[in-house]
Amino acid sequence: MYSIVEANSSHYVDIVEVWEASVRATHSFVTEEDIRHFKPLILNDYLKMVDLRFVKNEANRIIGFLGVAGDNIEMLFLHPDFIGQGIGKMLVEFAITKLGTTRVDVNEQNPKAVRFYEKAGFKVIGRSEFDPTGRPYPILHMEIQK
Repeated sequence: MYSIVEANSSHYVDIVEVWEASVRATHSFVTEEDIRHFKPLILNDYLKMVDLRFVKNEANRIIGFLGVAGDNIEMLFLHPDFIGQGIGKMLVEFAITKLGTTRVDVNEQNPKAVRFYEKAGFKVIGRSEFDPTGRPYPILHMEIQK
């Protein structure tokens, strides 16, 4: 039904739109200031630092994306209209089987994401009180055993 496509810089604006819609729908703890802070960083810096893949719908719109660096899923976001339809699962399975990922860091304050990764076989192996940028958003470090 859907296919996973490798992204390039021409897709970045659409990918960031999906990121913002997803964060607004799923990360109630993130402030408007945080969104304004991270949006240009994602667009201009973070996306080019990962192996970036996306999924489009029948209308040719990007509806979800995955970014992997090494063995870590660095980002996985879905447009809120497409959450719960198996697209996230498809992206995680791709990351594990095709890209060799075994780890993911998840915001502890996003329990639906934690459960999602647990269902995919990830287990919590550690916790950090702050996110990598020093913000007070606890991070759960998760790993899957292959």
